[in-house]
Amino acid sequence: MVKVYGIKNCTTVKNALAWLDENKIEYTFYDFKKDGVSEKDFRTWLKYYPWNILINQKSHTWKGLTEKERKIIKDDDSAIQIGIEKPSIIKRPVVVSGKKILLGFNKEEYKELFKK
Repeated sequence: MVKVYGIKNCTTVKNALAWLDENKIEYTFYDFKKDGVSEKDFRTWLKYYPWNILINQKSHTWKGLTEKERKIIKDDDSAIQIGIEKPSIIKRPVVVSGKKILLGFNKEEYKELFKK
């Protein structure tokens, strides 16, 4: 089963979910705002992407941090901490399918992952 993590009102997440729906790919959606994110999930994602990619430094949440708060985020553990506290700082969507994980939405990557 495909798992999609994100925020329902995020445009990128909406595009990814629309693509999955159009291609009849079943998935379970986990809303960061309602469900949060577990340390276990975040640590798994860190096996595929470094913390500075998982933490979206272009997000409104990142920009809302103080300079002092930003400087504290410097490794996996500090990224996990902020990701759990403020999950909207995580780049989205995170799509988990088997042993593959995609971050963000790129049609070509999705086509490759879900080719039949």
